[in-house]
Amino acid sequence: MKKVFLFAASLFICFGAEAGNKIKYYFNQPVDTSVATFEKAIYLNTCSADTLAAYLKRAKYSLDICIYDFEKTYSYNISTVDTTFAPEVAAAINSAYARGVKVRIIYEASNANTGLSLLDSGIHTLGSPQGHNYTIMHNKFVVIDAASPDNNDPVVWTGCMNWYYEQFNWDFNNIVVLQDSALASAYTAEFNMMWGDTGINPNLTASKFGQFKTDLGLHNFTIDGNHIELYFSPSDHTDTHIQSTIETANTDLYFGMYDFTEVTDANDIIIRSDSGVYVAGIGDSYTVGYYPAILNTLGSKFKIYNGTDTTLYHNKFMIVDPSDTCSDPIVLTGSHNWTTSANTKNDENTLIIHNDTAANLYLQYFKATFNSLGGTLTPQKGCRTSDSNTSVKTIYENDFSARIYPSPSTGNITISCQLPSACNVSFEIVNELGQTVKTIGDHYVQQPGKYSVTSFIDMPGVYVAKITAGNNVIYKRFIIARM
Repeated sequence: MKKVFLFAASLFICFGAEAGNKIKYYFNQPVDTSVATFEKAIYLNTCSADTLAAYLKRAKYSLDICIYDFEKTYSYNISTVDTTFAPEVAAAINSAYARGVKVRIIYEASNANTGLSLLDSGIHTLGSPQGHNYTIMHNKFVVIDAASPDNNDPVVWTGCMNWYYEQFNWDFNNIVVLQDSALASAYTAEFNMMWGDTGINPNLTASKFGQFKTDLGLHNFTIDGNHIELYFSPSDHTDTHIQSTIETANTDLYFGMYDFTEVTDANDIIIRSDSGVYVAGIGDSYTVGYYPAILNTLGSKFKIYNGTDTTLYHNKFMIVDPSDTCSDPIVLTGSHNWTTSANTKNDENTLIIHNDTAANLYLQYFKATFNSLGGTLTPQKGCRTSDSNTSVKTIYENDFSARIYPSPSTGNITISCQLPSACNVSFEIVNELGQTVKTIGDHYVQQPGKYSVTSFIDMPGVYVAKITAGNNVIYKRFIIARM
């Protein structure tokens, strides 16, 4: 694969060189790779701050940081100073500034944000407005080199992780890093609306936060062949997209949520469970919200994280149909808790990622935590077609997996397999009417490992590819869009 991210030496020490595509997923707590189907999830252990610093050090032209909480002390004991992680992140920002990088920082003004004192005094910052018209600026994103002439430079770092000791190392968080100029431009446009200007100095007269922001209409992107949706709160009615995503679940649905009080989301989850979808969830004991209703439905398939006073289950994610290859596997993640405030008042960002590999990576993360809380998951196998409740049996052997990309596509697709052994491989593509529109060979592949073919489908529509390798069968759904 093309190596698109170049990491600093400290990152190599943490988890080694990682070649890959344009979207990366990181988890700061253990993962369970026993359910991996194509890639193994990356557990950063104590390397979250190292990883962030490595990305910050990439900046050549611009660095726009939007952070809810950046502290140089422990949050549970402010007299304890973090001498390692916050200083490392601050040093990376200062280094970028010293190199002439345009650095701008927006922070939540109701927090101490003591980490800002570690920064060069010349760096421009803007605290979010306070008062009865505002709640919190809750984003945790970084945009690197959005306007670079090299399309390989723009990067967005986002997720739910704040910047202080517990968040880096103890609390449960997930991170997404995306290399894409169009997405970076969308995040920059949101940053500029809060900043009030495109330049280095904030314009308080033009600056807009919270309920005063407007929907910029920049919502749909294709990155590495994957459909990515982006929504900012409160302007973009994010909760309607959360509900729509829940409602797409055909086979299984998992969620991990720090703060969950949105009754409509809870009801939608209950409806999916009652309709036969396998649903499991994790919540933090900090908020009870509508957990009683969820508990009554899910029972042992819902676990509450009762950590110590110093640790939080801080995630805000959902996984849809990671086991249903005939559906549309999705990961929804970001800073947005499932609350009315997040939807109608707070400044938040949410990504909806349509990708089966991403869904499986998050399933690895979810399963590890769920098991550690005493739960037992029975993830589904096979696929269920969108127009039928009939399950299609899929036979798996160790290390057999497949993916189709890009999807949506304008015609050209690549089918890629990870084969466990030498075997006969064939592909059959079926349309929504159940008609076979194409078969692609019956080749004997002599070597195990990665094997791929390319093909062209000239009619728009939703298709399912039956991928057969020896005694293994996998069904993968993909979309051909109009040009």
